[in-house]
Formats: sequence, C-alpha cells, structure tokens
Amino acid sequence: MEKPLKSIEQIFKQDGRYPLEAVEFVREGLSFTVDRYNSSTGSSGWSTTRRHVTGAQLCEGLRELAQKRWGFLARHVLKKWNVTDTGDFGEIVFLLVQNGWMQKQPDDSIDDFRGVFDFVEAFDQSYEINLD
Repeated sequence: MEKPLKSIEQIFKQDGRYPLEAVEFVREGLSFTVDRYNSSTGSSGWSTTRRHVTGAQLCEGLRELAQKRWGFLARHVLKKWNVTDTGDFGEIVFLLVQNGWMQKQPDDSIDDFRGVFDFVEAFDQSYEINLD
C-alpha cells in the first residue's frame, strides 16, 4: 500500500460533508468491530484474528460503540456530524479507501453499507436503559 498523498484532515475538509470527529469515530469503530467480530481462539489455543469486516458488520459495530459511548443521545451526536444513516458510514470509509488510508477487499462495495439498519429504530426505539 502506497503512502497517502493527502492527510485525513485535507481529505475531509475538501469533501466538506463530515467533520473529523465523525472520521475518528469510524476509525475507532473499525478497531472495535474487528476486535468484536474477528478475535477468536483457534483449536491450537493461539489467537486467529482476521483484520477484515464487512460493511454490515462495521455498521453494527459502530451502532454498538455509539450506544456505549453516548447512550440515548447516540443518534443526535451522529446527526450533528451529518451521519444520518448507515450509508454515511460507507461514504466515510470509502473516502478513506480512495485516498489510501484504508484498504478494501475486491468484493467490498459502498452499497454494503446502505440500509443496514434504520437510525431511529436502532438508536431510539430499541434503546434500553440498564439499571443494574
């Protein structure tokens, strides 16, 4: 992989749709999701970690991370960053891919991020307060 020509700040300032906070959240969410979906122990007892997750898996990981971090306010924080549906997660990821900051598999598509879940349902209607 070649060194990116532009900084992340330059890429997202030029694009103008998402602030750096949204980008950093997606990057943190990628690590969170990789750990969540791909960390397992093989029969030998050694960790067998794959570094790739699907668009849908990343969206689910980002949902979980947002709920852990901001609770009932998760959708509102994301909306403040112009992230209003799972397709926005894909837009951020593919801007990073196109500019050399992330890699994708040949069969990965931005369409993998579209319609994974509804933000109102995922963040508002299904949110539960745990009093334990």
